Amino acid sequence: MAVKTINTEMLRKMFLAGAANLEAKKEFINELNVFPVPDGDTGTNMTLTIMSAAKEVQALEDPDMVSMAKAISSGSLRGARGNSGVILSQLLRGFTKEIREYKEIDTIILAKACDRATATAYKAVMKPKEGTILTVAKGISQKAAELAETTDDLEVFLPEVISHAEQVLEETPELLPVLKEAGVVDSGGQGLLEVIRGAYDAFLGKEIDYTSIETVPGTKMVKPDQQAEADIKFGYCTEFIIMTEKPFTAKDETEFKAYLESIGDSIVCVADDDIVKIHVHTNDPGLAIQKALTYGQLSRMKIDNMREEHQEKLIRDAEKVAVQQAEAAELKKKKEPRKPVGFIAVSIGDGMNEIFRELGVDYIIEGGQTMNPSTDDMLTAIDEVNADHIFILPNNKNIILAANQAQTLTKDKDIIVIPTKTVPQGITAVISYMPEADVDTNLEAMQDAVKNVKTGQVTYAVRDTKIDDKVIHEGDIMGIGDQGILSVGQSVEDTTKDMLAQLVDEDSELISLYYGQDIQAEDAEKFTQALEDIYPDIDIDVHMGGQPIYYYVLSVE
Repeated sequence: MAVKTINTEMLRKMFLAGAANLEAKKEFINELNVFPVPDGDTGTNMTLTIMSAAKEVQALEDPDMVSMAKAISSGSLRGARGNSGVILSQLLRGFTKEIREYKEIDTIILAKACDRATATAYKAVMKPKEGTILTVAKGISQKAAELAETTDDLEVFLPEVISHAEQVLEETPELLPVLKEAGVVDSGGQGLLEVIRGAYDAFLGKEIDYTSIETVPGTKMVKPDQQAEADIKFGYCTEFIIMTEKPFTAKDETEFKAYLESIGDSIVCVADDDIVKIHVHTNDPGLAIQKALTYGQLSRMKIDNMREEHQEKLIRDAEKVAVQQAEAAELKKKKEPRKPVGFIAVSIGDGMNEIFRELGVDYIIEGGQTMNPSTDDMLTAIDEVNADHIFILPNNKNIILAANQAQTLTKDKDIIVIPTKTVPQGITAVISYMPEADVDTNLEAMQDAVKNVKTGQVTYAVRDTKIDDKVIHEGDIMGIGDQGILSVGQSVEDTTKDMLAQLVDEDSELISLYYGQDIQAEDAEKFTQALEDIYPDIDIDVHMGGQPIYYYVLSVE
């Protein structure tokens, strides 16, 4: 017998299964990225985005279609990371706007929802590019519209839509030459396909493992073994999240772990942007909590008495401390006068962060190439900066959409996104700010200044590929410019010199060099002296950037 409608409970299962399938395939999707760089990839970004929504959906009790739609839309919008994650969140936003008014979904409603999803996603991207996830979404919506006119049977409708999506995905290399050169299909389109494949599995009644939704992707929280009470050395399983009020450095992490080891065991300490996830078995949760409060406010606290003693009292006490801390922080913020202009910058590396602080940036979001901050990270930063007008410097092309999304979700402050694609561009933008000028004048001046910055980044290849007519092998050193890969070699210094030769011209006046955490200060100084010999008429500044993965980040102005 034909299945003609999807109710709320079935949609819930399908969405969660789609999220679980995407999570399971994320590394495969990461491998499809054209650039073979060792940073945050499409599969990871899309997974973190949809998992944010999946957790909200899973937390619903007896949901109706309206609450389901809201959870999917809100969760994905706030959790969106990277361009692919933002586009996925916009697809989900458009889809849920169409279905929220119905108790059950048939093929006609499903086709309309797919069409609205595609239109919403295309609208969110300033310059939509074919051969991407957008093309796959458009193919899905067009096939859905065609099938809705001929069948009301979802058992016919869904597999044909998926089959067409697979066909469109296979054609993406013909639409985007860089995909064809690298010999891959579009990674974002592959991610979207995995979501709908997982959803279809749930529709067919297949058993789905949802455990990936219950934990943060990439981390495993240690749970107490089922052991006798007498074997338990530390009685309280304590978990919480620290919402840091200042950068949580590698030194902070080492010191905090050492402290936790002094009061307990089974320790997990995972730092992710401006939150830190903590798990510890201890006989005094209060000590762990008090120490954690020195780094920021606490959230999602959970204390389990593994000996079943005093659990309620400890939870009440811990929550009271956290509430008092939150109230104190809010009171402090209210007492500070609101200033006209504030700055938020995305940055990573102690040296890079310190440069932004010295330039007057109010809030630094830890992230960049290695981990794209989410829209929610942006909103948290906006909330913390007490200013009427706030300039956001994404400093990465894959973060600009998340910043724009945060801008549209903010109502009580004027948010101005300067579309900086690299940290050097962000530094130049801040330096170009004129306190005496108005916001519009500064916006124009900062954007003009950024146009004069040519950036280069030096890292290593994580896989074999061919791109920009260059054959690249795993382990090769790559010099990446604003428009693509400029040089490939075996030596960091030689590859950097080769890239600089292509960036420097007769108008160049300044080279700024930021060395990463894998470069020693004395080696950076020697390399700078070598560059001064090559470019005697150009000023060369060297700074400790401290960034991971990228040996050197440099700019030519």
